[in-house]
Amino acid sequence: MGAEQRPPAPEAEQPRSEFYQTLENRWSKGLFVCVGLDSEFAKIPDFLKNSVSKSSESEAIYRFNKAIIDATADLACAFKPNSAFYEAEGKGGMEALKRTISYIKDSYPNVPVILDYKRGDIGNTNLGYVKEAFDVDGLNADAVTVHGYLGKEAMKPFLDRKDKGIIVLAKTSNPGAGEFQDLIVDDCSYGDTPLFGMVAANVFRDWNEHGNVGLVVGATYPEELEKVRKTVGDMPILIPGVGAQGGDLEKAVRNGKDSNNQGMIINSSRGIIFASGGEDFAAAARRETQKLTNEINTHRLA
Repeated sequence: MGAEQRPPAPEAEQPRSEFYQTLENRWSKGLFVCVGLDSEFAKIPDFLKNSVSKSSESEAIYRFNKAIIDATADLACAFKPNSAFYEAEGKGGMEALKRTISYIKDSYPNVPVILDYKRGDIGNTNLGYVKEAFDVDGLNADAVTVHGYLGKEAMKPFLDRKDKGIIVLAKTSNPGAGEFQDLIVDDCSYGDTPLFGMVAANVFRDWNEHGNVGLVVGATYPEELEKVRKTVGDMPILIPGVGAQGGDLEKAVRNGKDSNNQGMIINSSRGIIFASGGEDFAAAARRETQKLTNEINTHRLA
């Protein structure tokens, strides 16, 4: 899918959701690092786990997250907790997740929270997911990741949340992503194009009427990232896969930035939060966040 197959831009300027406006504010400060709070209990420093009672894994996770947040909030474009790591710890893990998001909102309200949720079901089921993810009596996140396999009709409960961000999986960062995502689709409008390209085109063309939608494209696939960027214009792209997954940062920035040299939410999780297993873990996380920020801006402005 080349530039000549790019779908036409909407006639009217796209609205911008509150989430998108918050991102733009962070980008204007040169901040593009999304700190992934994939806080796996087993990897939390032992001294921190030993500082709480053995029955309080939730407290250890929360204290770990709080220290990381305090150390990196002024450098972060966003925070992205992955719900799976908290769900794995049961009720206590979900309590830690809710406390973590509440702390960010109370202490750093200008830094958005993206819940890495990857949900997507029939519309009625999605109503439940939306309530859990977005409502105040739920997790109260600012944005979620979703998969669009069931189509726009089913995703409407998410898309209708005009104040929130809905970030749709297009090309994921894992090695086996191409099994389905690279399958060629014969489409009369755009010619032969991979499935991830059709997802990007449809989301750009038909799903973003409220200006609250973005896409996920892994840094581990820089050529595919370039194709998606050409397709979706200045739509936000969440870019996982740098750091521990080995994505090429220079290529990710060059191919992922929009016409304003912005538009990127570049996630690093393990490379930041587990940079040290000692008592200096928060300081190490800050150093890695600052280092990544500097590298992004060097490539972005080159």
